[in-house]
Amino acid sequence: MTRKRYRVNWFIVSMLTIGIAIMLYVNAVIVPTIPPPFVPTATSTRSPESYIVEAETAFNEGQLARAIDLYQQAIRSNPQDAAAYTSLARAQIYAGKYKDAQASAEAALLLNSSNARSHAMRAWALDFQGDYLGAEAAIKRALELDPNLGVTHAVYVEVLIDSYLSGAATFDNLARAAEESRLALSLDPNTIESHRARGYALEATANYEEAIAEYQAAIAINPNISDLHLALGRNYRAQQVYDLAVDEFIRANALNPSDPTPDLLISRTYATIGEFAKASQYAESAVNDAPADASLRGNYGVMLYRAANWVDAAVQLGLAINGGNAENGDQIKSLPLAADTRVVEYYFTYALALARLNRCPEALPIANLLLGRVPNDEIAVANANETINICQKNLSITPTATFAPEPVTATPTP
Repeated sequence: MTRKRYRVNWFIVSMLTIGIAIMLYVNAVIVPTIPPPFVPTATSTRSPESYIVEAETAFNEGQLARAIDLYQQAIRSNPQDAAAYTSLARAQIYAGKYKDAQASAEAALLLNSSNARSHAMRAWALDFQGDYLGAEAAIKRALELDPNLGVTHAVYVEVLIDSYLSGAATFDNLARAAEESRLALSLDPNTIESHRARGYALEATANYEEAIAEYQAAIAINPNISDLHLALGRNYRAQQVYDLAVDEFIRANALNPSDPTPDLLISRTYATIGEFAKASQYAESAVNDAPADASLRGNYGVMLYRAANWVDAAVQLGLAINGGNAENGDQIKSLPLAADTRVVEYYFTYALALARLNRCPEALPIANLLLGRVPNDEIAVANANETINICQKNLSITPTATFAPEPVTATPTP
């Protein structure tokens, strides 16, 4: 009737408890970190520095869109890198994305407000957008922070010259720009910005032969920047070396096909030597690149008029002067008459085209507007008077045919 009692072995119980605890820990903590069998190991995240190196290579090869994308990936990997934002702004400026460049430079300044290069890139972006007062304030701040940085002096050259060319500054700006360009070149003799600035200062003072040498030096550093070939072509054109000018504009177009500027300059160059058919073709290409640009429409209309295509010339010039809708639906803003040589040319050419189409009720108000608004422009006055003469002759001639505009998809608004 008596049951044999066994004593509890507390050592075994303790060991079992510890073992169970270890098993629970391994299952909860260790096992989830072990990759499952037969599944490839994930690749490690790229370092921001690797993106930067690849972006610089792309920039040097003229692949600006790729360089911009790589700088943006570097920033996503390390959003606190102010230098990456600054490099991105520089690439965006050369790609013609000036608002984006301004935003990138300002992002860099939020991270480091004492970075002279970031202030310089912001000034450069503002200058390209026509904000010369803002650009001057920004570049002067850059010079205060680091007066020995060549790029700040190079950008200052462009701000000084553009302010003068816009009429916002005096002739003294050109002398100051020349000094700044020499200083930039002495501080950073191996950068495209320094040679570009020196070339721009020489170009602004009509020293085209020396400007050509500076732009060639910049191209020798990096031959894949469209803007440098545009500048070199401008100076060849000023020297009346038209074949080399066209070659440089074509190179610029190949490097940046979406930019209408090379096509615009080619059209103007061919017009200078009287090849208006070619001029019209390149003017049309420029419009295709930027359909909503009223000035490009005006240039296209001028080339069509000189090629004796008055009907299409009137359509394009009407879009430039009156505004309307582009083929892609974008709105074309009208160009008001201003003391600008090109705009005045669009107006008197439009008046002439309308007069030759016997649309004198539209042509005569434009001619009178020119006589009243730009009476000191001899070319404009002469063409306005010619418009009036054509319309007077039209009154004395019984028309035998009616001109009908060809059907187009872009129509000017009333």
